[in-house]
Amino acid sequence: MAKLAFLGLGVMGGPMAGHLARAGHDVTVYNRTAAKAEAWASEHGGGHGATPRAAAEGAEMVMACVGNDDDLRSVCLGEDGAFAGMAEGTVFVDHTTVSAEVTRELAEAATAAGIAYVDAPVSGGQAGAENGQLVIMCGGAEADYARAEPVMAAYAKQSRRMGEVGAGQLTKMVNQICIAGLLQGLSEGIAFAQKAGLDGRAVIDVIQGGAAGSWQMVNRHETMLDGEFEHGFAVDWMRKDLGICLSEAENIGASLPGTALIDQYYKDVQAMGGGRWDTSSLVARLNKLAD
Repeated sequence: MAKLAFLGLGVMGGPMAGHLARAGHDVTVYNRTAAKAEAWASEHGGGHGATPRAAAEGAEMVMACVGNDDDLRSVCLGEDGAFAGMAEGTVFVDHTTVSAEVTRELAEAATAAGIAYVDAPVSGGQAGAENGQLVIMCGGAEADYARAEPVMAAYAKQSRRMGEVGAGQLTKMVNQICIAGLLQGLSEGIAFAQKAGLDGRAVIDVIQGGAAGSWQMVNRHETMLDGEFEHGFAVDWMRKDLGICLSEAENIGASLPGTALIDQYYKDVQAMGGGRWDTSSLVARLNKLAD
């Protein structure tokens, strides 16, 4: 078992760190709200650090799952950052969904300090984190990934190295692009079925086993039909992720017209007060337009 640090105890990071502790690892945590770190340590029997540096000192591997580019920089860099407390030869694993730009920036800083860097964004949402069933897309040197993979197995359903540093974040961008398109199509289908006077549940029951089926259809159609969105991956987070996708598309010369349009649809949902609604709330926008 390894001595680990985990930075960020939100709806994803808290359960992930918990799986590491239950797997027998010695885990020290850090969270911007110290009370949350203290509560986690009390529940799981681990330690907590007052700063990222304090949490990272003595750790063989440090994991982070925070909010955005700036949050990740703040826990990595500076006098109180994790890198300042990590020894040469240790591994930093970033589970945050961030830009390829900040990933390359921080990987360069880590390398200069003799620290291995693996970008490892996750998919599966809060339920995946709680159930230890996340899909992890990784970028980094083969040897560094090989060290991280058995530790990440505590909360992973599947983990795969996609290439060098940054490849994990690029793969996560593909994931978010696909989800946005799937949810818009599903929303339009459900809204159409309702307008046509069909039994929405019966329609989904018939088509989900065919070519139209998807995880989103199976797991979100009932709440979409009921207009319930107080769960799952928030629209605010999706807009952050789609912004990353669109920025990187511009950098590499890729065309994402559908993604750009759906991003604006999510902006409409935010204007409806749905910033914290689940991403399947695209159907609420369509229903409002139809009223």
